[in-house]
Amino acid sequence: MKKISKNLEKIGFGQWFQDQVDPSDLEKFDIARVIAVHRDRYVVHNGKNDIAAELIGKLLFNTESPMDMPAVGDWVLVTLYDQDTFSIIHHVLPRKSLLKRKTPGKKVEIQMIAANIDEALILQSLDKDLNLRKLERYLVMVKDSNIMPIILLSKSDLLCKQDVENHITEIYNIMPSLHVQAFSNKNATDLKNINERLVPGKTYCLLGDSGVGKTSLLNNLIGDDIFSTNAVRQKDAKGRHTTTHRQLIRLANDALLIDTPGMREIGNFFVETGIDETFSEILALSEKCQFNDCKHINEKDCAVLKAVETGTLSEKRYLNFIKMKKEASYNEMSYLEKKQKDKQFGKLCKSIMKHKKNKR
Repeated sequence: MKKISKNLEKIGFGQWFQDQVDPSDLEKFDIARVIAVHRDRYVVHNGKNDIAAELIGKLLFNTESPMDMPAVGDWVLVTLYDQDTFSIIHHVLPRKSLLKRKTPGKKVEIQMIAANIDEALILQSLDKDLNLRKLERYLVMVKDSNIMPIILLSKSDLLCKQDVENHITEIYNIMPSLHVQAFSNKNATDLKNINERLVPGKTYCLLGDSGVGKTSLLNNLIGDDIFSTNAVRQKDAKGRHTTTHRQLIRLANDALLIDTPGMREIGNFFVETGIDETFSEILALSEKCQFNDCKHINEKDCAVLKAVETGTLSEKRYLNFIKMKKEASYNEMSYLEKKQKDKQFGKLCKSIMKHKKNKR
């Protein structure tokens, strides 16, 4: 039986993933990790080299959901060709985690962000973009994927020390269990503290809006200006994130970091776990409601509404909770309906093709 390369462990292939591999597959395929996705083209890494990759036809044409396709961070079974310079992806191995969202706009589809992430580094800017409601959305998305969130507040050099501490306290007041760290991309000590949190062999993901300093942080962690940022705008001192696709980068300390394009819209669905964990105090209050199926909107003796009225629960946080619950339910329903229609249409097409074939 072909042995699994030790080099794969350095890019995150731990025991959990080894347990997912059928030993018989090792006789036919090699294992690699997807490190970049460019529409229908991929780049994988086999522990030694970056290798261009394409999907086998069965995987390309017969998948029922976007989640069946490879994402950055996925482990895949491949066949290598041309002295390991080209490969064909045959199968996606089971995932430990999958970060996903609704596609931007009106279209209700699943957009995969990255797979097999251990911790998500959620960046928000301290100058003008600190937005607790958007932070809650990121947390719902991350927690629903069983990924540990780390909150990084960038551009701390633009505020006085007291204002920075006030913002951190504001986050802790509503989410006390989070790890929150303020930093400046111009402060070597701040960057050293972040770098020391990144464990060799673990996979991290950078999340945040455009202009919060993700690319600058990435360059600082790498130790080189490999990725470009657009010029800082004079009116608000913001750079613009220029990442256009997801990619996995191996840092100098052997930690693995997935960079993602900035997100202006965070639409969630299938996120019951993420919502409950992010709004844990509302979940605890709901146990005191008179009705077990209380929607916390206009029901009698609703403990959540009483907490809002007395000020023990932030009205803005409550409204964001209700809004996300409604959005998640709507998106889930719309997606399942669309999937059912696509399935019926697929069956119709197959039936027509079979009928034509029989008439020949």
